[in-house]
Amino acid sequence: MVVKKKIQKKDHPSLDIVSSHGVELSGKKIVLCVAGSVAAYKAIELARLLMRHGADVKCVTSNAVTKLIQPEYFKWATGNDVITKLTGELEHIRLADYNQSDLVIVYPATANTLGKLANGIDDTPVSTVLTVGFGSKIPILMCLAMHASMYENAAVKKNINFLKNKIEFLSPQMIEGKAKSPEPEDVLENVLKKFGFSSKLKNKKVLMTAGPTIEQIDPIRAITNQSSGKTGVSLAYELISAGAKVTLVYGPGKEKPPKGAKIINVLSSKEMQEVVKSELKKKFDIVIMAAAIADYVPTIQSKKKIKSSKSNLKISLKKAPKIIDQIKKYQKDVLLVGFKAETNLTKTELIKSAEKKLNESSADIIIANDVGSSRYIKNPQKNQIIIVDSKTNIISKWMDKEKISKLIKKEIEKKIK
Repeated sequence: MVVKKKIQKKDHPSLDIVSSHGVELSGKKIVLCVAGSVAAYKAIELARLLMRHGADVKCVTSNAVTKLIQPEYFKWATGNDVITKLTGELEHIRLADYNQSDLVIVYPATANTLGKLANGIDDTPVSTVLTVGFGSKIPILMCLAMHASMYENAAVKKNINFLKNKIEFLSPQMIEGKAKSPEPEDVLENVLKKFGFSSKLKNKKVLMTAGPTIEQIDPIRAITNQSSGKTGVSLAYELISAGAKVTLVYGPGKEKPPKGAKIINVLSSKEMQEVVKSELKKKFDIVIMAAAIADYVPTIQSKKKIKSSKSNLKISLKKAPKIIDQIKKYQKDVLLVGFKAETNLTKTELIKSAEKKLNESSADIIIANDVGSSRYIKNPQKNQIIIVDSKTNIISKWMDKEKISKLIKKEIEKKIK
């Protein structure tokens, strides 16, 4: 009997850049139609920018483009096969039929491509994909590039007027007698806004802590807690998605930290305190203390393993400094968000505990939750929080931690100046 080995398809190396700059477009399928313009070389850069923010990009090229740029270049850039002709595989249906993709971008878009879409002509891979996408109502973003005289042509104007309320145009740059295609960065910004990008947090510098800490008793034994780091990591993900520049000081949590953040790994509360203090020598707009930091640490850490022969063992603990209480002393104008975990309190008691912490730390927001309830213990992937500031209290529903992170992000946005 001959046993055939199943060969697993490996991810294309170019996919390593996906979400390296943000996750705003994570899960979004974008079709990039490249028409026959010299500006086609910029489509490579645009594809890579979209990927760096999480998008899955597939390219469709015209015959004219393949004379300028080899299709393999687009495959190298995106990690996906390039559509240069339509076959029995029905590529135009797979890419642009109902709900097959989230967005079709034409970059660069020529007068010829524009005219074909406006008049229902589909005699090339690009025009056929556009015809299907237009009919299935997939959003189309057209980025025109041509000579100024072509752009001013009455027929071209007529086609633009016919399509302007049906698709979106990104205005060309009028330079040197040409209607040049927008820069890839401008297209990216437009796409991010289209998918709910929050410009309010764009480029805001955020320092975060997340995860548990480990306090060594001896080289083998340690005191820690059950924090997985999920809420902190999810919140970091949301902030990155909104365009924030996040530095995450991360204890040994179970959750994989998000791409696009600067990650500083620490183990103990002392290490976390030292890193936070050091980082705050730089200017931050927001500080979020989401880590489950030890309240008490061993007074003495044994350099050797403590023998297990004793029937009783006493360990002396001392109170650890509260890092959150020091933040406003380092940067008084920073927006400070803290977390307060309690067990088996009523909502009224939990609010009072959060308000006390708000005043003690001079925080702007405290996120309080009860991690001792039977409901939480049975399903720690969900939670209920109370958001407390100086004026209001917001009590969330029982929901996934990812949704909680979105709620917290919205409250932070309200506080941003």
